[in-house]
Amino acid sequence: MAELDVVVVGGCGHVGLPLGLAFASRGLRAAVYDINEAAVDQVSSGGMPFDEPGASQVLGQVLRNGTFQASADPEILSRASAVVIVIGTPIDRHLNPEALEVPGEIAKLTKHLVDGQLLVLRSTLYPGVTSMVERQLSEAGRRIDVAFCPERIAEGKAMVELFSLPQLVSGRTEEARSRAAELFRHLTNEIVELMPEEAELAKLFTNTWRYIKFATANQLFMIANDFGLDYSKIRDALAQNYPRAQDLPGAGLAAGPCLLKDTMQLAAFNNNQFTLGHSAMLINEGLPLYTVAKLEERFKLSQLTVGILGMAFKAESDDIRSSLSYRLKRILAFKAKRVLCTDPYVTIDPDLTPLEEVLRGSDLLVIGAPHRQYREIQTTLPVVDLTNLRGQGSLV
Repeated sequence: MAELDVVVVGGCGHVGLPLGLAFASRGLRAAVYDINEAAVDQVSSGGMPFDEPGASQVLGQVLRNGTFQASADPEILSRASAVVIVIGTPIDRHLNPEALEVPGEIAKLTKHLVDGQLLVLRSTLYPGVTSMVERQLSEAGRRIDVAFCPERIAEGKAMVELFSLPQLVSGRTEEARSRAAELFRHLTNEIVELMPEEAELAKLFTNTWRYIKFATANQLFMIANDFGLDYSKIRDALAQNYPRAQDLPGAGLAAGPCLLKDTMQLAAFNNNQFTLGHSAMLINEGLPLYTVAKLEERFKLSQLTVGILGMAFKAESDDIRSSLSYRLKRILAFKAKRVLCTDPYVTIDPDLTPLEEVLRGSDLLVIGAPHRQYREIQTTLPVVDLTNLRGQGSLV
């Protein structure tokens, strides 16, 4: 019998750590492995390396219970019945998928894997990567069941959604699917089985659909705004007690580590014949430039200090990965006299300024991440509020 039930590789990150904690909270002997030794030490001492509501309390509990540990030693993989790999498939600066990233990382870990284990691929994969990993392990002479079980959580909701959302489970064989389903039934009773290629596309379809919905909202916002009309007011009116319009999102900076990346992976998979996906990218990635262009029509930006409120990629988060607030900052740094930035959650950006100083030193404010605390700020400055957080229109 293995010493550990499950080890999560990449386990001190936004996806891996909540998963490891969730397994441990359900009584499994769980561990996380990560090459970031500072993060491992922090987790081992009971500290979270990022903000995730509810996770800190669970971490303290499972450490006290002895059902959880963190390690920077890859040897820990050989002690587990199941190994969950949380290594995403990134895109390069040309928006091309780097499909060999996951197989390359697994190649480094293969010597620590043992026959009879279940290997679960967890992060988004370019279609065909699961099959590639299966061949890779077979050619290495390893008898390991491979499954792809994509994560589906939203940051800030991980410790709820890991237990409440259905889990997609895929594997080439019945044995792989059965073992993966048994593992994830510790978290949720609702298991949906697919073949690996179906699950790979299901994950890409999910994030692409969200990205396209956000692009639709942002395009409609631009249309209304160009005619001097309030998109939020129109949206609220058309959705009132009208079920077929309830899923129309608000406008705003649609970013983060997954949406654009996964949309571009799907485009590449389809030989870059993905008009909707590429159009969504142009709209969402273009919103900061559109915003600044509209501001130039109303203000002499070259004479103004602009304050950006919120640098995370979404509200109530400390995660700045792919945040469009930084694209907005770069554009304004060229157009405005000065740019000041603030965020109550972000701790890794040394250039941030306290909110009071931003309010005191700015001539114009732009809400980047719509953190709730910005709703009640008392100011006489003009506020550009794409999400209508403050209920005063966008002012663009």
